[in-house]
Amino acid sequence: MAGFYWLASYPKSGNTWFRVFLSNLNSDSSDPYSINQLTEGRIASQRELLDDVLGFDTADLPADEIDELRPAVYRWLAINGADTYYKIHDACVIDGLNDPAYLSGTLYIIRNPLDVAPSYAHHLGCSLDDAIRQMGDPDKAFCSGSRGLSRQVRQKLLSWSGHVLSWLDATGAPMHVIRYEDMHDTPLETFAGAARFLGLPCDAASIKRAISLSSFHELSAQEASSGFRERQAPNGQFFRRGECGGWRDTLSVEQVRRIVTDHQDVMARFGYLQDALDWLSAQPQDGALR
Repeated sequence: MAGFYWLASYPKSGNTWFRVFLSNLNSDSSDPYSINQLTEGRIASQRELLDDVLGFDTADLPADEIDELRPAVYRWLAINGADTYYKIHDACVIDGLNDPAYLSGTLYIIRNPLDVAPSYAHHLGCSLDDAIRQMGDPDKAFCSGSRGLSRQVRQKLLSWSGHVLSWLDATGAPMHVIRYEDMHDTPLETFAGAARFLGLPCDAASIKRAISLSSFHELSAQEASSGFRERQAPNGQFFRRGECGGWRDTLSVEQVRRIVTDHQDVMARFGYLQDALDWLSAQPQDGALR
């Protein structure tokens, strides 16, 4: 069976940036790929995609029934679909979501939750405190109404930690993990390793060209000029800052403490915790966790 790859991540962790990189890597053009013509990585929760495969309107179905149908849709896409990659923000909690019978593998992108929080708040148009609360909510879901006409079906996110662990501790199809920070700090090695996992050209010249055409400056300039159809925030740009470590001048001491308290085990697993603890200990307030 022909399979496809999940491009999986918690929201605002670099998934769109990576999809632009894929588009530029797969393009023969010397010009940057348009962010408004992205074909790599349609989102797996798109209602229209599910309805087209199922042959009926899912708007009247309860979310649990749609979850039961989704793996069958993905198996059909693996056999008949033209796409090689699908973006997915769901936690890996639907039975059959990581089934190697139809899935070639999962590329999982992880980002420091301290940097996710400001970007997530901007994306949703909510306060930082609300974003941090949502990131710590084990029952968090997008489009969670039992029925509706939303363009996307329900996506169970869980907490940030729960989302990460749901994928990284899952059994089934092969998994390759990249950190958003490594996409910035060691781009050639990180993107080449991801391309190799996806069975794509990974020679230095091809990777360097695609990275250059996918720079944050280029993406931000395109959005400023032509907008970005995937933007959901009511104000501002989708490609906001594109940096690592911006949390230091954005989050309060108490907000950093809350994120660390909620997610310290997973942060430690991926090298994010010690930097946060060092920063807290350097603040005028007591740096001990409460």
